[in-house]
Amino acid sequence: MNDDGRRSSLIDRILGFSGRGISVPRGRVAVMRLHGPIIGAGRTADWIELARRLRESRRVPAVVLDIDSPGGSASGSDDLFLGLERLAAKKPLVAAIRGTGASGAYLAALAARRIVANPTAVVGSIGVIVAGPRLPRLLERVGVTVSEHTAGALKGMGLPWREESEPEAAKEQALVDAIYASFVARVAKARNLPEERVRELATGEVWLGTQAHQLGLVDEIGDLERAIEIAAEMASVPPRAAPIRIPRPLVSRLIDRFATRVAASLADEIELRMSDRF
Repeated sequence: MNDDGRRSSLIDRILGFSGRGISVPRGRVAVMRLHGPIIGAGRTADWIELARRLRESRRVPAVVLDIDSPGGSASGSDDLFLGLERLAAKKPLVAAIRGTGASGAYLAALAARRIVANPTAVVGSIGVIVAGPRLPRLLERVGVTVSEHTAGALKGMGLPWREESEPEAAKEQALVDAIYASFVARVAKARNLPEERVRELATGEVWLGTQAHQLGLVDEIGDLERAIEIAAEMASVPPRAAPIRIPRPLVSRLIDRFATRVAASLADEIELRMSDRF
């Protein structure tokens, strides 16, 4: 490689454009962590990209999806479900709900061939909610007015500075109902349950793992280690696992480290000033 090639490769690595695959010992069950809310296009895209790399990796015989998430964005959760479904079609995928597997996180678990849940894990929340503030009275009190120019009867849906119209409310509800119907259909197919039965369960409520097992929403009560054993059995490999994630670029790690230090310094300064006052 010439000097220009080396320089370009170094820059790519710093910025995170190396294109390298995941690093995991050959023959190990990969443990993919789905922790925290499914929000933000970047974070969801990282999970989907990781699922793709695991699907294409010849080193990885099976995957366990380690779940502790309350769910999040409807579209992001569904996109993640589709990526995990492709992974499960290629090699064994087992979901392990350790803390919370609710709403969009439960949808992600449905992509797995088997779902294992801790006995006290929180499972379910099959439903959809859309919420937003309406601030016209507050704006009126502080003397703020908003000028609005639109082309299209429903172009202003969801704007917080005015009350929504009846057509806007009807359209919003239609979207929510369509997402809900899709969620119910995915649960019915994945869990082999009649849609009528799923709708009885799809009230937005949650259950403990033992209850979810009795209702047919999970396959087995167990921990992460049990999920690894099941995935290994499916792939006919020893029950050895390795947690994996996409390596973060150097710039991203440096920015996060700098932001953390700034936040800590600000917190210390605020605490010092507060102690001086009191």
